[in-house]
Amino acid sequence: MPVAWVSCAGLEVPRGAAQGREGLDGVVLRDIVCAVQYSAEFRCFSGCAGAWPVTQAIYRCPTCGGLLEVAHDLEALRDRSGPAWVKLFEERWRKNDWPYGSGVWGKREWVMPQIPDSDIVSMYEGGTNLFWAERYGQQLGLSDLWIKLCGNSHSGSFKDLGMTVLVSVVRMAIRQQGLKVKAIACASTGDTSAALAAYGAAAGLPVVVLLPTGKISTAQLVQPLAHGALVLGLDTDFDGCMEIVKQLAEEGHIYLANSMNPLRIEGQKTVAIEILQQFDWQLPDWLILPSGNLGNAAALYAGFRLMKELGVITRYPRLVVAQAENANPLYRAWHAGKKTVESMVAKPTQATAIQIGNPVSAPRAIKALEAMNGIVEQASEQELADAAARADRTGLYACPHTAVGLAVLEKLVANGTIGKTDRVVCISTANGLKFTEFKVNYHDPNQTIPGVVASLANPPVMLKADYGQVVDVLRKRLAG
Repeated sequence: MPVAWVSCAGLEVPRGAAQGREGLDGVVLRDIVCAVQYSAEFRCFSGCAGAWPVTQAIYRCPTCGGLLEVAHDLEALRDRSGPAWVKLFEERWRKNDWPYGSGVWGKREWVMPQIPDSDIVSMYEGGTNLFWAERYGQQLGLSDLWIKLCGNSHSGSFKDLGMTVLVSVVRMAIRQQGLKVKAIACASTGDTSAALAAYGAAAGLPVVVLLPTGKISTAQLVQPLAHGALVLGLDTDFDGCMEIVKQLAEEGHIYLANSMNPLRIEGQKTVAIEILQQFDWQLPDWLILPSGNLGNAAALYAGFRLMKELGVITRYPRLVVAQAENANPLYRAWHAGKKTVESMVAKPTQATAIQIGNPVSAPRAIKALEAMNGIVEQASEQELADAAARADRTGLYACPHTAVGLAVLEKLVANGTIGKTDRVVCISTANGLKFTEFKVNYHDPNQTIPGVVASLANPPVMLKADYGQVVDVLRKRLAG
C-alpha cells in the first residue's frame, strides 16, 4: 500500500507518523501537529452556502448578513477516539512546551489547527483555578459548588482566551496572506480592550479601543494605555461604541476584534474543556454564566458540543445565563418565549462589563440555551452587591459581574431549581482587583452605591494611636 507523505513541523513524514502513530521503521513521532491533517474555516451560522478562510477579514455572511462561526473538519478530528484526545490533552496540560502550556493552545487541533507555532501569540492563558467554594456553598446548602476563576489570567479576564486566537490568526494572515490592516480594534466595557491591547503589544500590532467615557474602572482604563493602544473615549455607552467600530470595520479601516468575530469564540470555548478536565473528565450538573454580549454562552456550548461530537461526553450540563436586571435583553426575550432578542437601552449597573443592551451574539446564545436545556435569570443591583459581599466573606473576591452569577445561583437554590447535591460551576469572568471602586463603595460608611443598602459593609475603624482605644474595640468586636 503506498505511503501518503505530508509536511509536519518542517519535516516530510508519513501520514500515520504525523498522527502520532507508528511510521516507517517503527518510529513514533508524538504530539506533532499536522497543518494538512486538520483544518477550520468560516461558515454562516444560519446555514447559508459558502465557506471562507479564517485569515479573511470577514465578519458577516455575505448572503444573509448574519453571524459566522468557525467550522472544523470533524471527520479528520475523528481519527482519534474520545479517550485518545483526552490522553493527548492530559499529556500537554500546563507543560512548559511551547505552545502547549497554554490552556488554549494545548487543545490547538480543536481551536485553530492550521496556525504555525511561529505565529502564535500567547501568554500561557487559561489553566485557571477551579476553586471549591466550600464555605460559601455551605451557607447556601451546597456541598459541591465551584468557581472557575477565569480572571486569574494575563490581563485579568476570560477575554484573553479568545484574544490569543484572534491576534494569532491576524499575525498569520499578515505574514502569509498579505492581509492589509491598519490596526486591530474593538469596542469595550473594559476587559476586551485590556486583553486586545496586551496581545496586540506582544505581537507588535497596532491597537485601537473605543470605550464609553466614565463607564469603566480605572484599572481597566489603565491597561490599554500602558500597552500603547490608541484609546478613544466616546460619550456614549458600549452599544454606541460598537456601532462605530462595526462601521470602521465595514469600511476597511480596522480589523474587528469584538466577539461577533467567531475567532474569539474558538478560544473562549476551551473554558468548557478545562472545566471537564479539572473534574477528571466528569460533567458538572450546572454552569452559571454572567453574560452581556452573550459570546461566552455560545463559547461554552461550542466546547461541550465538540466534546460530544468527538466522543468525550455523551450529554450536556445545564446552562444558566445570568444578566443584570438593568441590562437584561436576553432575560426579557427568553421569558416572553421569543426566539429573537430585541435591543434595549441598558441602564447603569455595577456590573459594567455586561451593561449591554444590544448583544451581538444573541442568536448564538439562544441556540446554546436550547441545546443545553438552559435558564435565563436576572439579578438586581442590591442582589449582586450583597452576593459579592457574602462570597467575599468566605474567601472569594468577586467582581461585580461574577456577583450577578452568584446572585442568580442563590435564587435558583432558594427556589429549588438547583438541588442541594448538584455539582455547580459558576464562571468568574474577571479578577476582582480590577473593580476596586465597587468594593470600596460598598464598604464606604456613607453608602455610596445608588440604590444599594450595604447591610454587609465592613468599614475600617479609625482610631488614635492609643493602646486603650485599640483594646476597647477588640473587646467589642471580638467578644466571645
